[in-house]
Amino acid sequence: MINFKKKTLKNGLKIIAAPMKNSEASTLLALVGTGSRNENKKINGISHFLEHMYFKGTKKRPKMGQIHTEMDRMGAAHNAFTSKETTGFWIKSSGKDFDKGCDIVSDMLLNPVFKPEEIEKERGVILQEISMYEDEPRRRVWEVLENVILGDQPIGWNIAGTKETVSKISKKDIIDYRDKNYLSENTIIVATGDFEAEDVFKKIEKYFGGFKKGKNRPAEKAVLPNKETRAKIIYKDSDQTHLALGIRAYDMFDERRYPLGLLSLIVGGNSSSRLWMEIREKLGLAYYVFSFAEQFLDCGYFGIGSGIPHEKLEAVSKKIIEVLKSIKLKGVSDKELKDAKSYTRGQMALKLETSDEIASFCAGQEIFYDEILQPEEILKKIEKTSKNDILKIANDIFVSDKISMTVIGKHSNPEQKEDFYKKLFSRI
Repeated sequence: MINFKKKTLKNGLKIIAAPMKNSEASTLLALVGTGSRNENKKINGISHFLEHMYFKGTKKRPKMGQIHTEMDRMGAAHNAFTSKETTGFWIKSSGKDFDKGCDIVSDMLLNPVFKPEEIEKERGVILQEISMYEDEPRRRVWEVLENVILGDQPIGWNIAGTKETVSKISKKDIIDYRDKNYLSENTIIVATGDFEAEDVFKKIEKYFGGFKKGKNRPAEKAVLPNKETRAKIIYKDSDQTHLALGIRAYDMFDERRYPLGLLSLIVGGNSSSRLWMEIREKLGLAYYVFSFAEQFLDCGYFGIGSGIPHEKLEAVSKKIIEVLKSIKLKGVSDKELKDAKSYTRGQMALKLETSDEIASFCAGQEIFYDEILQPEEILKKIEKTSKNDILKIANDIFVSDKISMTVIGKHSNPEQKEDFYKKLFSRI
C-alpha cells in the first residue's frame, strides 16, 4: 500500500505527499496537464520547446548551465519530459537536499527569463534532436504510425514538432503558451521520501504558492480517421526493417483497458509471449518484438513492433496476423491468463520500490482520474478478468478496418506493397 496525503492550495494547486520511511532518496515531480495535443499546427512542438527553455535560466539563476550545475552538485538525477497530454519536471536527490530541489524546480517554473539568445541556441538543439530521431527508424516508425492511425490532428502530431514549425516559434509564442497552460488548477506537485506529510505541504506551499491561478482549456477532441485499413511504407537505406502495427482500441477511462493490458502481455508483452516465442525463438527473425496498449484521454491503440530482415517483412507480417487471428478464434489458455496476471503483480511490485516511480504513479492517476487507486485496487480489477473478457476484446479490435501499419526499411515500390498489406490484414 502507498501511504499518501493530498492537499489543495488556495490557488487550486494540488499537492501529493507520499512518505517513505527509511528512504535515503526523495523525489519531487511537477506534472502539468498540457502537452502536444494542446497545440495548433502553427506552433506544433512548442510544449517540448518550452520544456527545454525552463532549464535555460531564471532571474535567480541567470547564468548558462547554472541550473544543471546546481543539480549535479547534489548528485541528483533530474530531467523533464513532454508527452501528448502532460509535461513533467522531476528531481530525485538525497533526502537532505529535498529543500534545495524544491527551490530549483519552483524557480525554473515560476521565474524563467527566456533570453532571446538562449531561445535561438535551444532551437538549434531541438532541430538536431529532430534530425537524430529521423536517423533512428526504430523510434521514427512509431511517430509515423501515430500520425497514420490517429490522423492529422494534435493527438496524431509529432511531440517535438517539425523542423518547419520549430524554426518559426517565437519568444511571444512561448510566453503566450506558458501563460495559457501553466496554471495552478491543471498542475500537480508530488513529493516522496522520508518526511512528514504536513512538513512537505508547508514547503511546497512556500516554494510553489506563486503558481498563476487558473486552468487551461481542454485539448481538441480527437476525431479519428474513417475506418479503413491503412499502410505506409517509407524507404530508408537501413540495415534492418522496422515494423509498427497499430490497432484502434480504448481510451484511458474504458474499463476494458484492464483485460486489454493482459491481452497485450499474452501477445507480446514479455519474453514468454506468443510473438516472442514465434518470431524470435522459433523463427529467429527478430532481436526485438513486443506489443503494448496505449491509452489517451479519448482514444487509444494496441501496438505491435519488431525489427526484422528486409526480405522477411511479408513472412513476419503473416505470422503476426496468424497469432492475432488464433486468439480471436480460440481465445487464450488458463495458463496464459494466470501467468499474465502473475507477471502484472510482480512488475507492479518492482516498479513501486522507488521514490520516483511512486511519484509518477500518484501524479498520473491524480491528473487524469482525480483520484489515486492503491495498487491492490488496480490488481483486483485485473484479477477479475476472464478468458471470455479477453476473447471479446480480441473479436472487437482484431478486425481489418481498425488496423494500420507503418514500415521503414529498404523497400521499393511502396504503393504496390501498401496495397498488398491492406489485403493481408483483411484475412484477420
